[in-house]
Amino acid sequence: MKQRKIIHVDMDAFYVSVEELDNPSLKGKPVVVGHDGPRGVVSTANYVARKYGIHSALPIAVAHRLCPNLIVVEPHFNRYKEVSRQVHDIFHEYTDLIEPLSLDEAYLDVTNNKRGMDMAVDIAREIKQKIKQVTGLTASAGVSYCKFLAKVASDYRKPDGLCTVHPERALDFIDNLKVEQLWGVGEKTAQHMHKIGVFTGRQLRGLSLQQLTTQFGKMGRVFYNFARRIDDRPVVTEWVRKSVGCERTYIKDLTRMEDMLAELDILAGELEGRLARNNFKGRTLVLKVKFSDFRQTTHSFTDNIAIEQKEKIMTLVKVLLDEVDFQQKPVRLLGITVTNPVEEDERRGPIQLYIEWPPYPQEEDTT
Repeated sequence: MKQRKIIHVDMDAFYVSVEELDNPSLKGKPVVVGHDGPRGVVSTANYVARKYGIHSALPIAVAHRLCPNLIVVEPHFNRYKEVSRQVHDIFHEYTDLIEPLSLDEAYLDVTNNKRGMDMAVDIAREIKQKIKQVTGLTASAGVSYCKFLAKVASDYRKPDGLCTVHPERALDFIDNLKVEQLWGVGEKTAQHMHKIGVFTGRQLRGLSLQQLTTQFGKMGRVFYNFARRIDDRPVVTEWVRKSVGCERTYIKDLTRMEDMLAELDILAGELEGRLARNNFKGRTLVLKVKFSDFRQTTHSFTDNIAIEQKEKIMTLVKVLLDEVDFQQKPVRLLGITVTNPVEEDERRGPIQLYIEWPPYPQEEDTT
């Protein structure tokens, strides 16, 4: 069987790099992209700001304390999308097997590429050069035979890095990684691993599958396989949308039920529009409530027909809201989502979804 050739391309500090490109006076200064308000969080920090300990998802207020001369730039998503399209046009010069993860990163399967190039590292090098020429920005790339190692490799020599992990050297590479560098290991998972004496990839491989699943549930099998350089996930070019939702974090916590209902009414109208624009039909409505102490709860209702209209959404929201145990705690975030998609033609039976293995982990919420 032909050895796969996978490239992971990750733009360096993408949002803030675009802002620096458009406003060169920002270069060399600590800059973040985000909303400079009481509840604002850092979307992206440049490498100058990162020296102060500033990182994505950090509250803007904390970032200001860490770096008093910090510059905060409001995001310009239309501009980021424009540059992202330029980058993806470059990808398509080499392959159409592209799995975008966000505006600034993607997997590419170049096993059988359009240029007929033998070495994936040569393709990665050319892509990096073309991105620089076309956009003026730098990207980091990782090259390997699987998605897991390509992803880790792209982070290995940031910024403007290029790293290849060959199959015969994969175990040595993994052995010397800190667990924090492994895909799927967030802050809390890393802390738990440290607590049980696991700090490196080598130590992780020393645990049995039973031990790992006992400690980490389904992700235990993922860690077991990754520590043994096993990852057969394909590069997926098409996805079935599984949910449409919207949520909002409030500058001032909500304490009155009438205020919550008013905000949910606004969200319901927004959700109706998103459902229509995405031509999405789902049977399950999920209500999300996050309290001032960051405790979070969700409640859901599943109907036998699609949930599409604002009136129906609000009727179900009111039912779900009655199930929430507020305990006199103020609310900082509300969200509603429609999921459990249905086919337009019910006679075709239940929709078949492609489930990514392993599922992308949810990082700890720090907003």
